[in-house]
Amino acid sequence: MINNWSCEGIKNMIVNERVVAYINSLDRGNSEICNTIEKEAIGDNVPIIRKEMGNLLKVLLALKQPAKILEVGTAVGYSSILMSENMPKDCHITTIENYDKRISAAKENFKRAGKEQKITLLEGDAAEILKTLDGNYDFIFMDAAKGQYVSFLPEILRLMPAGGLLISDNVLQEGDIVESRYGVTRRNRTIHTRMREYIYMLTHSEELITSVVPIGDGITLSVKR
Repeated sequence: MINNWSCEGIKNMIVNERVVAYINSLDRGNSEICNTIEKEAIGDNVPIIRKEMGNLLKVLLALKQPAKILEVGTAVGYSSILMSENMPKDCHITTIENYDKRISAAKENFKRAGKEQKITLLEGDAAEILKTLDGNYDFIFMDAAKGQYVSFLPEILRLMPAGGLLISDNVLQEGDIVESRYGVTRRNRTIHTRMREYIYMLTHSEELITSVVPIGDGITLSVKR
């Protein structure tokens, strides 16, 4: 239980490092283009999903067999491409990114991967773009600015059909989420407060069934009733 751990032990780690190393040692890898983009992103200090998160996405795609995927937070396109390689043949991905430098990188990576017809990149502020979308997205991956998750949620719920799956990444903030507001650095307090509010909303919503899972940097899996 968390209250049996020291705060220092929780800090920067939500799963034992040796366990993570063992899990990742079993990874069979991905396509050549995914492996290349992953290596480039790590070299450029661009945040992308962790190996264990990528493997979980592949399992969830196989289980859910979605018709339409929505991703909030494209970065350089790594997770979009990974999902496109593991989704059903007729599935399509819509992904949103606001950072110009990453938009250009993502476009180039989609072209390199030959996925331009399978992935639609929408450029701009997700808070505004989400309001313009309609239809049902039965598989939604949230991996954008962490402090904005809570403000995106109403539109996300509007776009989810019954049985739709929402995956939210990086919700445990390297263990900081268990600290009090004053136990985190001042610059992270707003994000800390908003993420706690987001997790509470997910776990207490009458519309959702949610599990908080300590994998990677923490995720939530939410199914709409």
